[in-house]
Order: sequence, then structure tokens, then C-alpha cells
Amino acid sequence: MKISQIRVVDLDILRPQPRTQSRRPSWLRNVQRALPLSKYPEFAQPGAWHPGADETPAWIQVVAEDGTWGLGMCAFAAQTTPVVEQIFAPLLKDRDCMAIEFLNDLMWRSVQRLGAEGHATIARSGVDLALWDLKGKLLDLPVYRLLGGPCRDTLSLYATSDDLDWAMELGFTSFKLSNPAHYDSGIPGLNQLEDHVARAREIIGPGAELMLNPIMAYNVEFAIQVAERLRPYRMRWLEEPLIPGDVRGHLELRRAIPWMPLATGEDHHGRHAFLPLVENRAVDILQPDLCWCGGLSEAIKIYSMAETAGLQTILHLGGSTPFGQHFSLAMPEAPIAEIWLGSDPGIPFDEINAIPGMALPEGGLLVPSDAPGFGLEISEKSIVPR
Repeated sequence: MKISQIRVVDLDILRPQPRTQSRRPSWLRNVQRALPLSKYPEFAQPGAWHPGADETPAWIQVVAEDGTWGLGMCAFAAQTTPVVEQIFAPLLKDRDCMAIEFLNDLMWRSVQRLGAEGHATIARSGVDLALWDLKGKLLDLPVYRLLGGPCRDTLSLYATSDDLDWAMELGFTSFKLSNPAHYDSGIPGLNQLEDHVARAREIIGPGAELMLNPIMAYNVEFAIQVAERLRPYRMRWLEEPLIPGDVRGHLELRRAIPWMPLATGEDHHGRHAFLPLVENRAVDILQPDLCWCGGLSEAIKIYSMAETAGLQTILHLGGSTPFGQHFSLAMPEAPIAEIWLGSDPGIPFDEINAIPGMALPEGGLLVPSDAPGFGLEISEKSIVPR
């Protein structure tokens, strides 16, 4: 079956309007979340604009010659749309839609001069996911069965949220906190961070898992100080403390804090960015994002490298997209999946879900859809050409 069209589209879907009254504004309204630019005061305040952090999605539709179509998604639409429309779409048109590995190799080789670990790889993610969705529809199978079938009955989940009371009420027992401190914040930042984590541990109790997400805001020295400060709070992992390209820094940090596992990967794009982390055992957990890393095909290769080295792969937002749900159900060394909990406390998941057909958490667990492809319940009339 040949590809007749690849295009970036919009979805004309009504976002659900919550019926339940919120109890208070979400933690995201006022939280101070450090990012690399938080080094400078104008970007360090709660709610500060961070250029380059706009993750607006781009939906990609791949249409086969018989009219069957698949949908995928990538992020950073303004930057990725031209790559899909000007490079990938004409390159893949009229080729076998089932030859996903070949199509991915064509895309990868075509963007070497653009930098295959940047926006071009993010754009490839959307096309690849659409190809897997299309393949599942043509074969009348959910994607997790195309990957070999489920290795577990349900997905265990952790919640990324500072609204810990609400997350606990929803049944979560594992939690990831935001990080307020940049390495330039010094001792005051360390104090603020320790208070933040101490309050969280008191709320969730000694038996729950707790993680911290610095989002590339540390250097090695500061990360070591953080690990020392947080040692009494029994952290499950420290996530993405350093910028992605600092392989030596990751290795130095791994050796300096053996009591605290390290995780990273959401901003590593493509398998080649992950390879030195695996070869050097510089981290304990890899966290590719299927909409950023090159798609499902690339994530499978990243997973295989990690599994061979005895490392786990726990996707960034693995429970918050249908794509990540299918991957996590099929892969034995993907023991838990992340749910982004950014809505106001009190509003149930079924009143805020923006992707029709995606399975929703219940009691801290989730069972992905068994409909063909990724199980998206999106009609043809809802797909609008851009």
C-alpha cells in the first residue's frame, strides 16, 4: 500500500468544558519552575516567558492510496511544520507505507545537514507515529500488539504535579515535583528546594515514591549539593539535572551521588544522543519523549540499547499520550508511566482529556485502548488542512 499524502493538519475538536467546579487554581498558575534561562532574573519569576519552550503540537496525517489514514503528533509546530511539508512529505510520497524502518532511514538521512538531533528529529516523530497508527488500522490491530503484545495487564502511573493532595485523591502513589532552584540561586535556592521537598515528603508519607524535575537548571556542582540536601527524603530519581550534551557532567554526577538514581532524556533527540549515556552508564533511566525523540521507531532502538545495558526506559509523558501508553504496555523494562496533572484540583480526568479515544487513569493505573492503531477516536471531518 503506497502513501498518497503526508500533511500537517489541525483538529477541529471541541475541547471538553469541565462541568465540575475547581477547588483552587492549578499549581502551574503560581509555581516557580526553573529552566536553563532562569539563570537570568527576567526569566526566573513565576510565569516568566521562556523563548523556545512553546510546545504547541503539530498533528501529522499520513494517507494511504486506499484512503486509510493515520495520525501522529510532534511538538514545536512553528519549527517542525516546514520540515514535514518541505522535506519529509515529498520524500515519502508514493512509497510503501508499511516499510516504516526504510521510511525512517530516508527521513534520518535527508536531514543530516540540518542537524539530525534538533527540530528535524522532532518533526520525524510526528510522521513516524502517523505511520504506526496507519499500519495498525490497515492490519486491524492496536499498536501495542504490533510491538509484540502486552507485557503487563495495566500501566502503573506516577503523577507530575505539585498538587499532591489532589494527586493522592486520584489514587497515585508516586509523584514528581517541580524544581524552583537554578544553580545561580546558591544557598537560598537550596534552602527553598529542600523546604519544597520536605513538605512534599510530609504530605505523601514515607511509603510513596518521590522524584524531582530540575529541567536542565543545574550544573554538576549544584546537582551534587542538591543530592546531599535531599538524601534524607529518599528520592526515587533526580530528573534531567544537566543540559543534554554534557555527557561528562552526567558521568561525573553519576559517580558523585551513588545513592540517588539519575534520569534524563526528554530533550535528547534521536538514538545517537542517547548512545553515550548508555555506553558510559552515565544515568540509570532513559526518558525519551515519543513526540520529540524521532517517534516510536526511534524509541524502540533507544529502548533496546538501554535494556542491553541494564537500564530502564520510562518515557517522558508516557501515560499522557496514546503513543506512550502503547509503548509502555509492550516493553518489559518500562515499569511506570508519567501522567501530567496540570488541571485544577477537583476536575476529573474525563472532563479535561483533549485527545479523543485516549485511555484515562483510574486509581493510579491505566489500560490503553485496544482499538486499531493508537485508538484515536477522531473522525475524517474533524481533520482540517492547515
